[in-house]
Amino acid sequence: MTTVNTNNQVSQDLLNSVNTRNSASTTDETQDRFMTLLVTQMKNQDPLNPMDNAQVTSQMAQLNTVTGINKLNETMSSLIGSVQLGQSYQATSMIGRNVLVEGKTLTHTETGGYFGVNVPNGADGLTVAIKNGSGATIRTLTFGKQDVGVNALNWDGKMDDGTTAPSGDYTYEITAKTGDTTVKSTALSLAQVQSVTTSTSGAKLNLSNNTSVAIADIQEIF
Repeated sequence: MTTVNTNNQVSQDLLNSVNTRNSASTTDETQDRFMTLLVTQMKNQDPLNPMDNAQVTSQMAQLNTVTGINKLNETMSSLIGSVQLGQSYQATSMIGRNVLVEGKTLTHTETGGYFGVNVPNGADGLTVAIKNGSGATIRTLTFGKQDVGVNALNWDGKMDDGTTAPSGDYTYEITAKTGDTTVKSTALSLAQVQSVTTSTSGAKLNLSNNTSVAIADIQEIF
């Protein structure tokens, strides 16, 4: 009579069951299922060909790896949740504050229009063209030396003919130069944080210019 060794197959089925169903189970459920299957396997083993200690030890080691990964995933999920919660609290504290974010729009009020520029390498000077809704340039501004980084700027609301421009929204184009060379610059719009939206991807700040940005996108806070 030929004796068939089923221990290896049962052992493999045991591990497959643990690993396959692991993604949908908690660590405790995985451990309980493993031990139940292991006890069943040992009860039904061939007395003439029992499982050896090395085999059992190997299976236990693999279980430890599986449960270790589970615990790591649980820890990371908890950490990510804590970070997102912290971002939400931080974002909420900014409601009502004015911020500079990337953009080329400015709102002209009775006190003028505030905006900004980011020049990563600095600049000897700037030229700013203020444009109306039709795209026509109504005022050309010049500014002197700009420091490296973010610089706040202001338009007094006057047009090139000396009259005051109507209140409302305008766009602008910035040209930064060092000597005769045009250098990198990024136009920044001033807006007020009006509300905060939270999601699994993090907090978003809803601004008065009808845009939404992440906290990391803010260049300066006032």
